[in-house]
Amino acid sequence: MTEAAGLGIDDDHEWVEGLAWAHGLVSADPAERAAALDRQAGARMEVEAAFDRLNEGRFPRLRFRARMRAYRRACGRCFPGALWSGSEYAHGEISTWPRLPLALLFLEWEARYPQEWTEHAKAWGAKQALIRDLAATDHDQYLRAKLVDLVDLVVQRPYRCKDREYVRVARAVDGDELRGRLHRAHRSGNSWAQLHAGYVLRLLDHPEVPNTRHVWRTWLAGTRTC
Repeated sequence: MTEAAGLGIDDDHEWVEGLAWAHGLVSADPAERAAALDRQAGARMEVEAAFDRLNEGRFPRLRFRARMRAYRRACGRCFPGALWSGSEYAHGEISTWPRLPLALLFLEWEARYPQEWTEHAKAWGAKQALIRDLAATDHDQYLRAKLVDLVDLVVQRPYRCKDREYVRVARAVDGDELRGRLHRAHRSGNSWAQLHAGYVLRLLDHPEVPNTRHVWRTWLAGTRTC
């Protein structure tokens, strides 16, 4: 029996369907996004309550297992727990993972509405792990398009924790579409876009250059003195 089955979930596909409401988190409609945020916030409160019950004190092993199952179920009803709870996902196989739509949604939410993501589902480690796995996997047409969109969104905003990881993605899906968008961002009046897109373009043109903090800081220092 898989962990998902033990939680009363038939498979990852059913889990994804249960999180259909979460697509409202990236909606351009403020009312729809507010409703999704309320649901996310309520679900996170249930996670906290389940965790508190799990740590109330000593009780029989069977009761502990029941409370652990309840805690995992609660985690799976919202981000970031919905990405992992009850899943047998193994890093490196993300392109065939049924929860791939949730992973992409989680990253799109952080890219489009970073403050809301930070308030309601901050998980820097999950962000980094997903980006790295997405860069390293096979990319069909759908996934490539989604990743190009993500890179385009991220370079046009102020730098956030783990954003430098998106260089991995850019190198993995390098092509005319991505470079066209990066060049448009670099020529825009958005100073952040100019800075970030220029950095990504440089590393695409020079694959031998490592994407390290030192290289990033050197780029920042050089652009600020120009």
